[in-house]
Amino acid sequence: MKNPLSSNITITILGTGTSQGVPIIGCDCAICQSKNPKDKRLRVSILIQKEDKNIVVDAGPDFRYQMLRAGVNHLEAILLTHQHNDHIIGLDDVRPFNFQKWSNMPIYATEAVHEELRKRFAYIFVKNPYPGAPMLELREISKEKSFNVERLNIIPIEVMHGKLPVMGFRMNDFTYLTDMKTISATEMEKVKGTKILIVNALHHNIHHSHLNLDEALEFIEVVQPQQAYLTHISHKMGLHEEVSKTLPENVFLAYDGLKLEV
Repeated sequence: MKNPLSSNITITILGTGTSQGVPIIGCDCAICQSKNPKDKRLRVSILIQKEDKNIVVDAGPDFRYQMLRAGVNHLEAILLTHQHNDHIIGLDDVRPFNFQKWSNMPIYATEAVHEELRKRFAYIFVKNPYPGAPMLELREISKEKSFNVERLNIIPIEVMHGKLPVMGFRMNDFTYLTDMKTISATEMEKVKGTKILIVNALHHNIHHSHLNLDEALEFIEVVQPQQAYLTHISHKMGLHEEVSKTLPENVFLAYDGLKLEV
């Protein structure tokens, strides 16, 4: 499946950690105590840059710091994969972007996600929000139809996070999938032909709603991308340097700050 772009895009991986991040508060394991920056993992998110436009996928509790660390001084839109806190709870920190142009931040997500946003951020959506509240414009997407953001055509891909539907996204030859356990044959068709794939791999053990390492490698073998990067990584995965030595030559542990040209 091809999806033409007028120019290349740059992907910056803002976070590669699980809902607790790595290191975990109070944990004294070797991974959490590691001095290697590649073992420090903020909550999962990516920055998509095309020409002078910035788009972020997911805004978890580290959103503010991720924007500062990546030097993002303007933001055109946010795509949300699903409604778990580690993917949405940083949305209050869009306010500086609102104030730059005094305009709403477009939030692309399914209606189910929008419903949760209205509950968890009720103060944003009341009739008369307080001065200075975040300004969000909810734009509905579904697995049935591609959509455009800043002249970038995006194909939504539904995967299942246990019993919860989650949106992945494909842009040309790049596909981003997180919090996946299963995918239907119909949605898998959208992934075929991907050259660069980012997919979740929690750790080595079986998990009810996430791929483990073996399952992620099996999925990558089916997709056959030129390069695959693993994200949403637990401290139980192991040290970055040690795990990296065990992976196929075209598969890599992603790390915070990694940049990919697509």
